[in-house]
Amino acid sequence: MIPSISVKQLQNKNNIIDIRSNQSYNNNHIPNAINIPFEKLIIEPDKYLRKNIMYYIYCRSGITSMKACEILIKRGFNVTNVVGGYERWILEN
Repeated sequence: MIPSISVKQLQNKNNIIDIRSNQSYNNNHIPNAINIPFEKLIIEPDKYLRKNIMYYIYCRSGITSMKACEILIKRGFNVTNVVGGYERWILEN
């Protein structure tokens, strides 16, 4: 099972990663999030993440971020999926 967090629980968290495209991120994103597109993150996770830090991963709807979390957990990273992604954040903020 993939750890998950709601967008409400995301408030005051650090290490938020937006895995959408650069264009989507530049249009708007969750405050304090950094952009590491899915492909870059999956191909070279060691370039962007440390294994001893918790990261909160989101995409547009939460589906791709769930896949990313599954892959990253298998590689030994501490990640949590943001349920509903950016769309949920927009609805609740």
